[in-house]
Amino acid sequence: MKIPKRILPLVEDGLVDDVVRQLKSGKEAAVFVVRCDGEVRCAKVYKAAHQRSFHKQAEYGEGRKVRSGRRARAMAKNTRYGRREQETVWQSAEVNALRQLEAAGVRVPRVHQFVDGVLLMELVTDAHGNAAPRLDDVALTQAQAREFHRFLIDQIVRMLCAGLIHGDLSEYNVLVDETGPVIIDLPQAVDAAGNNNACRMLVRDVDNITTYLGGFAPELLDTDYAAEIWALFESGDLGPSTVLTGRFQRDEQPADVDDVLREIAEAREEALARRQPVDLDEY
Repeated sequence: MKIPKRILPLVEDGLVDDVVRQLKSGKEAAVFVVRCDGEVRCAKVYKAAHQRSFHKQAEYGEGRKVRSGRRARAMAKNTRYGRREQETVWQSAEVNALRQLEAAGVRVPRVHQFVDGVLLMELVTDAHGNAAPRLDDVALTQAQAREFHRFLIDQIVRMLCAGLIHGDLSEYNVLVDETGPVIIDLPQAVDAAGNNNACRMLVRDVDNITTYLGGFAPELLDTDYAAEIWALFESGDLGPSTVLTGRFQRDEQPADVDDVLREIAEAREEALARRQPVDLDEY
């Protein structure tokens, strides 16, 4: 096929030998099957900001750290330079997340190169060497659905322990190779400690996976792993090997509003007392 314009510099530099075909085109990027050093890999070409249909970049990017103060100020002011830097941070987020998660034992594609907005990475394949199907294209038995659910909950926990939340996890961004699920599409990965939406996004990730796999194994629909995982994370008791039950007892008692107001009033009085000027005539 004709070599895409964005991949051409990689061909000229010898990083890509040939472009085999386009694998998919999504809201954030187009993915191509390529040959590199005698291996078949995939090249993910990120779309420019004005071409993307993804409208919640600020929500997902909250809490991402930018080392350079100049870059951070320019991004906050939305200058031309700042917009370019925002684009760089957005595109680099998936690369950083993939490397971080692979080191944490999460099943994600391996990164090979990242050059000028093109990510060269492992092509996840099935037993026959073809591109692996998405989870939503695989017919599952009840037992397989339970096993995949157990595995993916474990992966979500490992991600959280590494400080990240996928943020858009569903049956559409999980591939199934010959040994099981592989998680993909992480440019919107959320900083678990620095994003105010982290809890909501974790719950959504867990609910998406549970709802889909619950269509094959209905008993999964009665579990509540998201609340259990987040409570353990907040208390500092969550680890990659934590045994989960899928059950969570919520506090159903109504809040004592009067007691809360009394505490606020007492705190206000203490703060005002600390501000009282010192009477020097007493000394």
